[in-house]
Amino acid sequence: MRLSRLGLAVTLCAALTGPVRAAEPDKLLPADADTVAYVNFKQILEADVIKKYALEQIKQALAGQDAKKILEEMGLDPMKDIEKVWVGMSGSGRDDTKALAVIHGKFDPEKLLKAAEAASKKDGDKFSVVKDGGNTLFKFQPENGNPAYGTVVNDSTVVVGTDKKIIATALKQNEDAKKAPIAAELTTLIKGLDEKASLFAVSQVKGKLDSVKLPADPIDLTGLAKALPKTNTMSLVLRVTADVNIEVTFGMKDEDAAEDMGAALAKAIKDVGGFVPALVAFEPKAKPLGEILKTITSDVKKNSVVVKGKVTGDTIGKMITPEG
Repeated sequence: MRLSRLGLAVTLCAALTGPVRAAEPDKLLPADADTVAYVNFKQILEADVIKKYALEQIKQALAGQDAKKILEEMGLDPMKDIEKVWVGMSGSGRDDTKALAVIHGKFDPEKLLKAAEAASKKDGDKFSVVKDGGNTLFKFQPENGNPAYGTVVNDSTVVVGTDKKIIATALKQNEDAKKAPIAAELTTLIKGLDEKASLFAVSQVKGKLDSVKLPADPIDLTGLAKALPKTNTMSLVLRVTADVNIEVTFGMKDEDAAEDMGAALAKAIKDVGGFVPALVAFEPKAKPLGEILKTITSDVKKNSVVVKGKVTGDTIGKMITPEG
């Protein structure tokens, strides 16, 4: 009887928590993306820590006279209508960066287009409606920097990109039945993650960290600087619930490189931990930083190094409302 009850309890817990579902990269992501990020917008808004410390501020910002009017014209309630966002990026710097954001949710295409046309008439220097082939795009030109383009794919998807070509390609990919055309390495990293996570990002960084300079004083990070060029990939996972859990994984070129990175990170964590008490003594408001550092661990797993940490809800409360 006891065994049966135990089995029932285990089954019930599994049903309540649900299985971990491997993430599937969005098929509209650009093929040349070397970094992909995912934001589970709906899950974040429903997280206990957000409800406790940020939800009212978000609602107040959206209830502002200008924001409320614009959102009503667009037929959009971000708190309810936006579910998740995928971002694909490529480039080595600000000048050559290309990016596409794929926003999923519930949209009214007609209202969005009318709002875009109204904005172009009201502020033509910044907003305009442009034609690209058979596609109607909304263009935003900031005072400084390059323009951004957006369009409505359908009533559940909106895309925003850095140029017209990246938008046109996404629209064509939407018509195909093929899966995401991104690099196989990124696809494998993404499929190893949980789509129920609040946020994750994966990136191919091989060769991009070769010239990174880190200080040797007051904390010696030269070991970390030497290990970074041996990094092939990086991934970050954020889980927001009653607390905020963070996991960063460094994919190294081989097991020896992973051992070097693991040793460098362990030393850095230890040294920073030793430095914090002096900082807290000088600035008591920095006390939450010490609590966060106590949760940070690093672990070498074959050719990867995994760093984990947690920011508890109580710590977030202290950061928002410092003692003293």
